[in-house]
Amino acid sequence: MRIAGILSCSLVNGYGVRYVIFCQGCTHHCIGCQNPETWDFNRGEEITPEELVKDIKRHKYIDGITLSGGDPFFQQEECVSLLNLLPENLDIWIYTGFDYEKIKNTKLAQMADYIVDGKFEQDKMVAGKMYGSSNQRIINIKEDRLVCE
Repeated sequence: MRIAGILSCSLVNGYGVRYVIFCQGCTHHCIGCQNPETWDFNRGEEITPEELVKDIKRHKYIDGITLSGGDPFFQQEECVSLLNLLPENLDIWIYTGFDYEKIKNTKLAQMADYIVDGKFEQDKMVAGKMYGSSNQRIINIKEDRLVCE
């Protein structure tokens, strides 16, 4: 799995205390992206899902895992492997530039609790939300509904 980095304690990438994994690689290239260094598929570092889970388990205070990027859907197989190794008490948030309708039938999407979908649009930028622009949505996967913010 190729990652750009991790944040072991975040309060802004989903509900509660999050362990955030920034996946490396993205072709969306959104203007104004907050993580353009994650676009290049050849940058970042290789790490196994097992190594990540070992580090995650050291952090007893986290409420869940957030996959961000780049875009995790460019590394679906690796992300699914990671999620299969996680303790069941952790909820899963995934941030993606893909519209939910295009990815909803993937194994990765079905493993999430919440997906924040849609490309970042700089002219629709918002502050104080768990998404960057007003066209993006938070979807509660388990309840199959939009979350109103």
